[in-house]
Amino acid sequence: MKWTEKGFSLEKLNKYGTLFTVGNGALGVRGVFEEDYPEQVRGMFRAGIYNTPAGSTSAELVNLPDVTRCKITLDGNVFSMQNENITQFELFLNVKTGEFVRRLEWRSPQNRRYVLEFRRFASKKVQSLMAAKISVTPLSGDMEMKVETGIDGQQTNFGTQQLVELEARVFGANQMFAHYQTTESKQNVAILTTLSADAVFYAKNRQLTGELSFICKKNETVIFEKMTYVITSLDHETPAGAILLLPNENYEAVLKQSIQKWDDFWNQAGIQIESQNEMDQKLVSFALYHLEIMSPKKDSRLSIGAKGLTGEGYKGHVFWDTEIFLLPFILHHSPEEAKNLLLYRFHNLEGAEKKARDNGYKGALFPWESAFSGDEETPEFAAINIKTGKRQKVASALAEHHIVADIAYAVMQYFNATNDATFMKQYGAKLLRMTAEFWLSRAERLGEKWVIRDVIGPDEYTEHIDNNAYTNYMAHYNVAVAAKWNADFAPSCAEFLEKLYLPKPNENGIIPQDDTFLSKPVISLEKYKKEQGKQGVLLDYARSEVNEMQILKQADVVMLMYLFPALFDADIMKKNLVFYETRTIHDSSLSKAIHAIIANWCNEKALSYRFFEEACRIDFGDAPHTSDDGIHAASLGAIWLMVINGFAGVTVTQKGLELNPQLPDKWEKVQFNFVYLGETLHFTLTKRDISIRKSSDTPIHFNIFGKKYIVEKEIHVNLEEVPL
Repeated sequence: MKWTEKGFSLEKLNKYGTLFTVGNGALGVRGVFEEDYPEQVRGMFRAGIYNTPAGSTSAELVNLPDVTRCKITLDGNVFSMQNENITQFELFLNVKTGEFVRRLEWRSPQNRRYVLEFRRFASKKVQSLMAAKISVTPLSGDMEMKVETGIDGQQTNFGTQQLVELEARVFGANQMFAHYQTTESKQNVAILTTLSADAVFYAKNRQLTGELSFICKKNETVIFEKMTYVITSLDHETPAGAILLLPNENYEAVLKQSIQKWDDFWNQAGIQIESQNEMDQKLVSFALYHLEIMSPKKDSRLSIGAKGLTGEGYKGHVFWDTEIFLLPFILHHSPEEAKNLLLYRFHNLEGAEKKARDNGYKGALFPWESAFSGDEETPEFAAINIKTGKRQKVASALAEHHIVADIAYAVMQYFNATNDATFMKQYGAKLLRMTAEFWLSRAERLGEKWVIRDVIGPDEYTEHIDNNAYTNYMAHYNVAVAAKWNADFAPSCAEFLEKLYLPKPNENGIIPQDDTFLSKPVISLEKYKKEQGKQGVLLDYARSEVNEMQILKQADVVMLMYLFPALFDADIMKKNLVFYETRTIHDSSLSKAIHAIIANWCNEKALSYRFFEEACRIDFGDAPHTSDDGIHAASLGAIWLMVINGFAGVTVTQKGLELNPQLPDKWEKVQFNFVYLGETLHFTLTKRDISIRKSSDTPIHFNIFGKKYIVEKEIHVNLEEVPL
């Protein structure tokens, strides 16, 4: 399973950097090239290491000192691919092993030829370790080679310095060590790099460098390895002391250990697809790889940023994406990791309560953007408008409050899938209650109804509106489950649950997205749909103008139907899918996947598959959505949702496990594991039948197209015998 690029393009350097990131959930290292190129953005990130630099109001995921750079000089010529002097170029990421590889043949200005291979991975066994290996073979004659590499403390977050250098030193002839501390958060980072050959060291301007020299015969190969450990104060109270005790191992040995862990992952979480389009398997597997390397392991202080650990986009902040789009995949292959994501919210409950109080509400108002603490990290202003010279105020932190209910929804997803009553007693019930108390104080009485005014739904092209359908339904659900899990709280919820306004389908079957959306003018979106993801509509119209037209970044009502399918029959789903899709630009990377699922549920198989293909290419294709500053983490989670919830039709409700499969015409078979109630269920689905097997004899009840079944050890169902 490899994701391969055959051609080299300077314009794609930062896309390569994102897509070919190596990581393990704790450490992420961008897939940049060892040699320098203009505009190439290097990046090494450790989950949870944030800092608020001087002059900023929000914390940023720190871009740590660089250890990937290598200046290679071959017979007096500095190696670079910039002058079209390469052949046999191949660049690939082996998602099965987590290894990033680049191979090429280079021709020097003197017409001497060399074969170079660069390999890199982040250990899945030792989460502090990143290993690199470079091989060079001269083809035209004997070779003199020089390598300069080290620990580069000049690395910044787009020009902003985040670290103070506390110590830099060398040990023996092949080890470099540096110790840093973040300027504001006072987190410590220690880096130890071991080279596979003796070096001459020098330090200057926050750069600790080792220079190595090699002599090689024609057609022989020089191999150089670099092993780097990154230990932080999140790992160890005194990382500088701990790092000096780490072992010195070689590349192949640690790679073998790492591959064993990757094998465990693919055996548990892999999806096998038999499709006429071979790209379907590649795209899904690549998404699973990235989902795994962004997911923190065994640390409830951490969550997943909107770009994972692949870049500086969104400053590494955590959004609602984590609970709604990422948690389901994690929940159904590693429930303990999913629980930790919810504990991250619980640990930061105090900050959410403070934000609620500061804004005049009760309960808990979780930040729209989070970092390591419970503080609101959303920047107050967006970038300067180059036409007006003014900054647009960011309204999300002020009004995009659906994140509160999104977290409550995720709590219930976890419980429905695990039946973990201990978690609910210790943490979940309180999360539900505190978020519900927010909605009770947020809603207003208007005549006989309760309403929720001045909000922003997931569709961020429609701001400051009243009774957003998505928000109101989610708030109602939040309060309902809180009342169920907190008996003493239930009477306080009764009136809200009875009288909260929930938009219903009108005479045409359309659910109003909010109080005013259906009365706004309609314009042709054909121009903007052709370049989805570029937000081109904001070049032609001010945000205030977009707000007053039927223009959607993503459709809130379609999202609502995905989360609560039992509330809407197929006819209503289809009418709303068609109505809102014509008004949706899909500028959000989250949009098409949800449309794909609803289209499949509405038996629009061709439309669903088209949306699936387009959604899969948001990062991996040439779509306008740029991934230069990091992967679209939630859209990768949505790929899993499309396969499992959409095509396989596997969903978990309060009533149990539901199966309503409908595979694309191009798919013959799909196989996957799905963890539910402590069991790993192995599904094999074709257009004709379903097979489910598991290891224990404990019976599990489920429905296929509404018909009840029980699986004890293994079951086979002929779909032709199931009434639809």
